[in-house]
Amino acid sequence: MAGRIPQTFIDDLLNRVDIVDIIDNDLPLKKTGRDYQALCPFHNEKTPSFTVSQEKQFYHCFGCGAHGSALVFLLNHRGLSFVEAVEEAARGVGLEVPNDGRTAAPKTDYSPLYEVLARTQQFFVQQLKDHPDRDRAVNYLKSRGLSGEVAKRFGIGFAPDSWDALIKAHRTDDQAQQNLAKAGLVIAKDNDKCYDRFRDRITFPIYDRRGRVVAFGGRIIDKGEPKYLNSPETAVFHKRRELYGLYQLRQFDSNVVRILVVEGYMDVIALAQYGVNNAVATLGTATTSEQLETLFRTAPEVIFCFDGDAAGGRAAWRALETALPLIRDGRRAGFIFIPQGHDPDSYVREIGPDVFTRTESIKPLSEFLLDKLAGKTNLGSIDGRARFTDLAKPMVVKIPPGSFRQLLIQRIAEIAQLDPLVLSNSYSNRRRPRAPARAQRRGGPPSIVNRAVKRLLFDPKLAAHVLDTQSIADLPEENVGLLADIVEFCRDHPHITTGTLVERYRGTEHEAVVAEQLETPLELDSEAESIEFLQAIDSLRRKAGHTSVLTRAEAEMRRRTEDTG
Repeated sequence: MAGRIPQTFIDDLLNRVDIVDIIDNDLPLKKTGRDYQALCPFHNEKTPSFTVSQEKQFYHCFGCGAHGSALVFLLNHRGLSFVEAVEEAARGVGLEVPNDGRTAAPKTDYSPLYEVLARTQQFFVQQLKDHPDRDRAVNYLKSRGLSGEVAKRFGIGFAPDSWDALIKAHRTDDQAQQNLAKAGLVIAKDNDKCYDRFRDRITFPIYDRRGRVVAFGGRIIDKGEPKYLNSPETAVFHKRRELYGLYQLRQFDSNVVRILVVEGYMDVIALAQYGVNNAVATLGTATTSEQLETLFRTAPEVIFCFDGDAAGGRAAWRALETALPLIRDGRRAGFIFIPQGHDPDSYVREIGPDVFTRTESIKPLSEFLLDKLAGKTNLGSIDGRARFTDLAKPMVVKIPPGSFRQLLIQRIAEIAQLDPLVLSNSYSNRRRPRAPARAQRRGGPPSIVNRAVKRLLFDPKLAAHVLDTQSIADLPEENVGLLADIVEFCRDHPHITTGTLVERYRGTEHEAVVAEQLETPLELDSEAESIEFLQAIDSLRRKAGHTSVLTRAEAEMRRRTEDTG
């Protein structure tokens, strides 16, 4: 279950919606046989590799590996939260989203907050044009080399040096002041009086991915503290999720392939002034996994820009640790280290924009990782090389399976003068996805259980041929509990689709295992795949000490295999 939305409702919703209708609203699908195809919206390609199965209610891109249900598409393509995706899908089929199994969820209406934020943005922009004290703000922006065009693009405004200019610009009734306070735009005093949060500052609106103003940042014009001030967290603004400049970036280039992550508003704007239009900034925090996942949905490559001093090195290491679990095939990350005494704003003015666009300027994530680890030990000694592999292990095990992980292991083996296969097996044994408590955790290649799970996910109807799961449920095999659970659920829901089945495991301990099995699709109609699944179940039964018990369908499939073997 995700949040307070019952899993039963999500199952019912996915049984009612049509993934083809949802995706076709966003990109044109072309019928090709039983399935539909389109150019993948998640990576650049000239030949369609994005396939949508109406039967399975599931999409998969053979180019970049993107896959999921209708809800996952709404999450990744439209940038919605999970609850927003459920609400969007439910509206299309006339369902009301419940909050538990009994009552309808009271839908919170945030439109008054969005409206007051939008009006405030208009107010700030207008003050930059008309306020008697506007010259101070305009002169500051000109001193930073900003053009009117760039200022307009980012919606830069001016908050006058007044305690209540914004309050007066809105209605003065209690409800209006409450909305201003809820939106983080005013601060309430002990005597219930309010005053403007942003005063005598250049203002920077913060947009969400749908183009709505959700917060503001403000920079002091002259001297004063704090130098930068952000809106507080509100019902519509969560700084761990939002990124300054992302909305403008996507408006400028919907097919961006590389995104720069910088620290401040002015860094983003100054880079745009010099033609570097692919920068975003975090909002006073280190880059979070939520922000990084959003960036990887937008572009395949994310580059962090940090100062070249010790503090920048520490920040880069934190960014690396956040990025490692999100790196998979088709995603890249790296670093640009800016000389001490500069920030992106000053650096682009002195050196020019090419320094942020040249590949030579970028230190790949893998190179940064290995250099940092090598600097902590003596690679000239056996003890030092052993220490090096030990330091690398907790980093490597965070990386999802794929070519990047394997190539990194090979490079570590080269540096440590070890056999890559031995090191790979060692690291695999240390990398253990969460499994049921009764399961014995093991490493190694894909197991018979995982292969059976994979075939069930892509063809849930196979579960109908399994007569008994209790005989295998207590085996000390990794993920055997997941296999038994999927079989039982599919038998109880004979018409379940792949898309619905996958959503059932969102937010559970099995989510990572399920996602891993879906990375490479199967030939859904292959009889050989069905035979292999049924043989796997039979093999597990016999391993558990039970006599082979086959349905007639299993027995027939097994006979065909033996005849052709």
